[in-house]
Amino acid sequence: MKTLGEVLSVSVQFLKEKGSPRARRLTEELIAHVLKIKRLDLYMQFDRPMSQEELEILRALMKRAVKGEPFEYITGQVCFYHCDISVTPDVLIPRPETEILVDTACKYLKTQDLIGKTAWDLCTGSGCIGIAVKKSCPDLAVSLSDISEKALVVAHKNAQRNSCSVEIVHGDFLKPMVGRKADFIFCNPPYIALKEYLALDPSVKGFEPKEALVGGEDGLAFYKRLKEDLPSHLNKGAKIFLEIGTGQGKALLDLFSAHLWKEARIEKDWAGHDRFFFLEFE
Repeated sequence: MKTLGEVLSVSVQFLKEKGSPRARRLTEELIAHVLKIKRLDLYMQFDRPMSQEELEILRALMKRAVKGEPFEYITGQVCFYHCDISVTPDVLIPRPETEILVDTACKYLKTQDLIGKTAWDLCTGSGCIGIAVKKSCPDLAVSLSDISEKALVVAHKNAQRNSCSVEIVHGDFLKPMVGRKADFIFCNPPYIALKEYLALDPSVKGFEPKEALVGGEDGLAFYKRLKEDLPSHLNKGAKIFLEIGTGQGKALLDLFSAHLWKEARIEKDWAGHDRFFFLEFE
């Protein structure tokens, strides 16, 4: 029976030979997942024998890893802003940048009286944004919407997993919200231009849903729809929190330059790129 240390050494070498990036870190994460322990705890258990069942599970995960499948899909979960989020190939993998959006929103929301206020998470995917907001601000009534029924199955599971009571709404963008208004809008829409999509890393292009990535030829299709359709769905003084693509800031400022917006501003991510767009309705 092989020890954890022996398995780790052999597995790292296997991934390196297959050209896998960050072979050691990935191997550590996979073994920790199989053993249901923290990655750093591996180093205190190098002499621990691994059972045949554990080795078979690890081999199956390693086969997926060498094909370039993202770690988050292999394990089926990711930690996102104090929430345990399940992910499948039907939804995008939540990114750390999106946590900045949620953190910015929650810091503001916690200064407000949220009783009777409503928030919509459009293009919700896994539901990570809306669920994280609801978990941090339980007085806020939150609705999650998406055109993908498969994505909403994942979002519903995540709401239950995180003990969050949210509304799940199926439909194309704002169409399911006819006759309704919100005080806060969250949206991380498809914003990658088609030509940019073709150049994406295979681990993204080959596994994550294209419809959740590509926002038309120029990546702005969903923002243009928001410009036209959103005002009729907003209460006075409503706040909008959007994630945007690198380099899209100026285009968004031009799109939302009408007088009905009290404020429109861009903020950058940790890398100094345009990443977030905030609006306040008159």
